Amino acid sequence: MTRYPADVDVVVIGSGPAGAAWARVLHERAARLRVVVLEVGPVLSSPPGDHVKNIADPDDRRRAQRASEGPGAGDGPGAAPDGRRARPGTFLLPDGFAAGGTGLPAAAMSSGVGGMGAHWTGACPRPGGSERISFLPDLDADLDEAERLLGVSAAALADAPLAADVRALLGAVLDDDRPLDRRVQPMPLAVQADGDGGLHWSGPAVVFGDVLRQGVSLFPDTLAQRVLLDDGRVTGVRVRDVTTGAQTRIAARVVVVAADALRTPQLLFASGVRPPALGRYLNDQPQVLTAVRLREDVLAGAALEPGSGTALAQGSGVSWVPFDDDRHPFHGQVMQMDASPVPRPDLPADRPGAYVGLGWFCAKDVRAEDRVEFAEDAVDGYGLPAPRVHYALTATDARRLAAAKDAVVRAARVLGEPLDDAPIELPAGSSLHYQGTTRMGQADDGTSVCDPNGEVWGTRGLFVAGNGLIPTETACNPTLTAVALAVRGARHVAASAAAWTGEDATRG
Repeated sequence: MTRYPADVDVVVIGSGPAGAAWARVLHERAARLRVVVLEVGPVLSSPPGDHVKNIADPDDRRRAQRASEGPGAGDGPGAAPDGRRARPGTFLLPDGFAAGGTGLPAAAMSSGVGGMGAHWTGACPRPGGSERISFLPDLDADLDEAERLLGVSAAALADAPLAADVRALLGAVLDDDRPLDRRVQPMPLAVQADGDGGLHWSGPAVVFGDVLRQGVSLFPDTLAQRVLLDDGRVTGVRVRDVTTGAQTRIAARVVVVAADALRTPQLLFASGVRPPALGRYLNDQPQVLTAVRLREDVLAGAALEPGSGTALAQGSGVSWVPFDDDRHPFHGQVMQMDASPVPRPDLPADRPGAYVGLGWFCAKDVRAEDRVEFAEDAVDGYGLPAPRVHYALTATDARRLAAAKDAVVRAARVLGEPLDDAPIELPAGSSLHYQGTTRMGQADDGTSVCDPNGEVWGTRGLFVAGNGLIPTETACNPTLTAVALAVRGARHVAASAAAWTGEDATRG
């Protein structure tokens, strides 16, 4: 007896922000569709897909993080045998991360309901200039919808005691001649303030909304082994119950693979769907950071108290230095250290909120040579073709990194005295912002995997979702854009589905 339905209308593989957005939009626009969401990892929280930061008890939070750390989750502290260390809630590629070039030694993934969205920083800046996908004229409307689904607000930490001073100091040296919408400003965050002074961070549970209680079925601990095809059209998926080992098939009209930018192309490869661009144009964002103790005149008179539970100490908040092609070709995040995804235990704890981290992200010089391939004769911990990463920085990347280091030092000196002798360049893969491996394009010309709706070229009913669709060189955090692209794809399928169900799919 299987716990899975024999047939459905849509299977969504992956429960991160993009997969959740597909499920939500399909339900809102075509409620009669039978939609299931499959996730290889376990449920981490209640509600499913909640951000682990919302778990008040530290031990419970750590258990949730451990549970999402992949095959053998919970067996260790997230360190690889060669000394590489993963962030809590994630796990590293055990091998194959440097099959060519420098590779991505810090490449990490997460397996649990919510995916990486149960652990992310919540930063949701809009792309600007060359970061934008120029062939999507309605991108801003889709970004608006993505902000709605994610619960994005620029206000949650905007009034932190030191935030205005930090923005004013940075703006005085960085805002000259910038458009108003690209000046230093509070970071748009997928987070909402609650009535008790705490914050509720948006995980995919926020994106799902009520759909998991209104008809969309979630199946955790379920490995999608293969997308099933017949004559160039999707017919369903083959899955394995991770808890029992039992295998079964689920028939479906549409399959959406929304794993991540490494595992989405992996499943397509395993399924025999191998367009020329699959896995290519792999795009990490080279990242430099430094830390600074704020100037004494900024700190003077500010009443800063430590946070507790899920409440964040209200210090300097999170400020955004937007990407600008001409004036600042980097994406900058300036955040109080207790909000930083890269902890600095070396900093003294002499005063809450006194230290801020500055992280500058560079746009990668995107090339087809940077890619993830998959072995025909070796498997990963889930039994799927093992990934092999070929990746290297170019001379263009070296110039961009040098310029970013100079820029982050100048910004840091405006705020106080930098604590590092030189900015720290993080190992490749540290951004966790992998993109491009299932990139969208306007034509099936060998340089893209899917069309502007996310449908894989030449394979009817097979859609891809997530950061991997983004085809541009970006420096900003990609989640908002990935969710916007998921909205676009789901809206397209919902409109097509009217013919299956007789339902008006134009609403919403």
